[in-house]
Amino acid sequence: MPARRRPGGCAVPSTPEERKTFLDRPSWPERTAVARALRAETVGGMVLLAAAVVALVWANSPWSDVYTRVRDFHVGIPVLGLDLSVGHWTADGLLTIFFLVAGIELKRELVVGELRTPATAILPAVAAVCGMVVPALVYLAVVRTGGGELGGWAVPMATDIAFALAVLAVLNTHLPAAMRAFLLTLAVVDDLGAIAIIAIFFSDDLNPLALGGAAVALIVFGVMQRLRVRGWWWYLPLGLAIWVLMYHGGVHATVAGVAMGLLLRATPDGERGEGISPGERAAHILRPISAGVAAPLFALFAAGVSVSGAGLAAVFTKPESLGVILGLVVGKTLGIFGGTYLAARFTRAQLNKDLRWADVLALAALGGIGFTVALLIGELAFPQPDMMAGVKTGVLVGSVIAALVAALLLKRRNGIYRRLYAEENLDENADGIPDIYQQGAEDESEPAVGQPEANSQPRHTD
Repeated sequence: MPARRRPGGCAVPSTPEERKTFLDRPSWPERTAVARALRAETVGGMVLLAAAVVALVWANSPWSDVYTRVRDFHVGIPVLGLDLSVGHWTADGLLTIFFLVAGIELKRELVVGELRTPATAILPAVAAVCGMVVPALVYLAVVRTGGGELGGWAVPMATDIAFALAVLAVLNTHLPAAMRAFLLTLAVVDDLGAIAIIAIFFSDDLNPLALGGAAVALIVFGVMQRLRVRGWWWYLPLGLAIWVLMYHGGVHATVAGVAMGLLLRATPDGERGEGISPGERAAHILRPISAGVAAPLFALFAAGVSVSGAGLAAVFTKPESLGVILGLVVGKTLGIFGGTYLAARFTRAQLNKDLRWADVLALAALGGIGFTVALLIGELAFPQPDMMAGVKTGVLVGSVIAALVAALLLKRRNGIYRRLYAEENLDENADGIPDIYQQGAEDESEPAVGQPEANSQPRHTD
């Protein structure tokens, strides 16, 4: 039986039932949906980066007191029992839209995407889980050695997909499209883990009555979806009610967004003439708000920490911030790469043939960019201002280091693919046919009909 090459050089059987290629060629609707998500996340990452830079500059400028006053200014809605600061509104309110879009993407992946079958879901699931467990273990090891507080173990576990895709977009000219799809699918599973951590470990003072009301409202939401009820005027007030009840229930309010996203249908009802599903329609409307407003405003009021030379030096000596940095830079890279290798080695899943292990290593380093969710978990884990500032600085420093390491690796990979592209498209005799397809011919005449050309397959290098 013929064998084909797995990235890394090991021959594997080509029988379809034995191996399932992860991120193989998707259906056209799935490819279109992924392309739209990648474009939105990439642009959103640029806006997010700009907001973070503005926050850091503002918080360290002569007008830093204005920044603090704006962030801590309270805006109340008495009828809903809410009295929150501007920073709190962005973290619990606007960021719910961010998690709602994440929930929609997760539902789509589970229903029609790469996570719909165990054979394809196992690789990103194992990679994402290892990419969360290993950073947590690294943090715990560092903090336990240094005698710090163990409560921040979840901070380095999350990957910021918008920032990561933005870095990939800046450096990418010839990298395989499978790299972007791999990162997006990995981040979907990563988001699910982060959401579960927030819901389970950072919920306190639970109010059973409010949580019961939120559960009833979510059931109504799901029934309305099953009954094909249409019209935003039904869902908007219901969604607000779910958010308020979740907030008063003691569970972080962003979980409400994820729950509603998972309840939205991911497939259109052709019998009722639906061109696109409710989830896709909602994502189309909300994704620009999430990427262009919600996440950047959260970054604006979360990333504004006072940074000085002494403060930057301190993040490498305090166990909590050092644990976050090493968790993001070292733990994420080892976890994602190791998890991907284990899944490809010991399960039926294998990587797309366009990817090489050097590509996976670059993506694993890119996964160490933890910003939006990492900052959110840092605020939840360390409510004390001094501790929170140190951990936030650790998140920023770790994310920058991870981005720089990933940039070096990606730039090298992009150079290799660019040279390969140039070699495969070289046409010195200007006959319209790349020379690589004519190598080995004894003369310039075309081969006889039915005779294969020598060396007719493009080369691929690692």
